[in-house]
Amino acid sequence: MTTRAHRALVFTLYQLTILFGILLMPFALLTRQVGVSVPIRRLIVRAESAYENTKP
Repeated sequence: MTTRAHRALVFTLYQLTILFGILLMPFALLTRQVGVSVPIRRLIVRAESAYENTKP
């Protein structure tokens, strides 16, 4: 069983990951034009999965 504090921490990390992805969007678009991809989506999916696993 997860505590409220743990769930709140995971939710905060999930929200920060989404913010990080939004802030890096211009950089990701530029790097994609030169053929390099930034794995931001993978990070967000993992954070979302961790948050979903804390639901009671």
